[in-house]
Amino acid sequence: MIFRLLEIIFPDTALAEPDGLLAIGGDLSAARLLLAYQNGIFPWFSADDPILWYSPHERCVIFPNHINISKSMEKVIKKGDFKITENQAFADIIYNCAKTPRSGQDGTWITTEMQEAYIELNTKGIAQSIEVWKENKLVGGLYGVAIGNVFCGESMFSKVSNASKMALIHLAQKPNLQLIDCQLPNEHLMSLGAEMIGREDYLEILKRNTHI
Repeated sequence: MIFRLLEIIFPDTALAEPDGLLAIGGDLSAARLLLAYQNGIFPWFSADDPILWYSPHERCVIFPNHINISKSMEKVIKKGDFKITENQAFADIIYNCAKTPRSGQDGTWITTEMQEAYIELNTKGIAQSIEVWKENKLVGGLYGVAIGNVFCGESMFSKVSNASKMALIHLAQKPNLQLIDCQLPNEHLMSLGAEMIGREDYLEILKRNTHI
C-alpha cells in the first residue's frame, strides 16, 4: 500500500512496497526531510514525478572499518595530489552530482527542487559535503545527510580517476562515524566494501546512533 502524505508524518516502513516505495507527495521541507532520514526513509524521484519516498527492504551500507582501500589506492593517497575539504562548496558538489551522466539513467533525480532543499539542509548543518580538489580545481566529492553517527550518502561524482574514492575514504575515517548508508547498491560501492543488510538491522543501527 502506498500512502499519500499530507501532514509531516510517515507510515511504518514495514508497509513499503516490494521495491521500497512507501509514500507519495508531501514536500521537501527541512522538517520533513529530517524526519524521513531519522526513520530510514529518503526521497527519490524524477523531474516529472510527484515526490516519492522510499525505504528499501535491503539497504546498501558501508561499515567504516570495513571499507576496502586497495594497494593502488593507498599509493594515490600517499602521493598527496588531492586536497580534501568539508562543507566548503556544498552547492557546487550537489550541482556536479546532478550534472554527471549515470550509466543506465536518462537525466537526473537531483532536480532543481532537490538541490534547493539540500542546500537549505546544509545551512542548518544537517546536509554535509566532502570536496576533493586537485590543482585548486574541484574534481570530485560527495554529499549526504548526517543523522547522529550515521551518514546517509546521497550522491557522489568524479571528474578524474579516484576522486570520489578519496571522498568516501575520507568520510569513513571521520571520528565516531558508525555507518555510511549508501541506500542502493552498485558495482562501484560494492568494490569499496559495501554490503547489504535488512531494513530492521539498518533501523536498529540508526536508532542506536541517533539519540532520538
